[in-house]
Amino acid sequence: MVMDMGRDAEQGVVELVYEPAMEDFTGALRERERLRRRWVRPRRWAFVVVALAFVLNGSLSLAGRDKPNWFLLVLMPLAAILVFFTPRLQARAFQKLGARNGTFRATVTDAGLTLANDNSTTSLNWSAQPRYRETEDAFFTYSDDKNVSCFTVLPKRGLQDPADADRLRAILDRHLARV
Repeated sequence: MVMDMGRDAEQGVVELVYEPAMEDFTGALRERERLRRRWVRPRRWAFVVVALAFVLNGSLSLAGRDKPNWFLLVLMPLAAILVFFTPRLQARAFQKLGARNGTFRATVTDAGLTLANDNSTTSLNWSAQPRYRETEDAFFTYSDDKNVSCFTVLPKRGLQDPADADRLRAILDRHLARV
């Protein structure tokens, strides 16, 4: 039995080279929120409650039934803005950290994932981040703890060849749970 070891080995390795972009982290955090469904609802409800309290306080003040509480009239919109923009602010912070490290080179094999940049190299076994999601622009691997505290971004723009997306998907499907 003769096997083409070069071809088999080549099909089991996918390499990506990319500069981190804020959209990568925004997408990762958006998908992370979908995995943490029980935390998304309270944040949305907090936004709605703050907005309703603001409207109620303003309406009562305008109707003359209550003196305006200026502290709440100023604080509530700020709180609503922070709740609404938190994922984008987090993505921006991640992007700044990533940009500091220069170009990322990711190697995905059947053994795991290796990320290298100008300052460091990290290797992950598949058990460290056992689930993944795919979007139109990227693949994201996630840890399985309840807070989904760790994730890795693999943007499709970093692939050398469009066919590499199918090979990467095949490797991830073999080793990770698609969520």
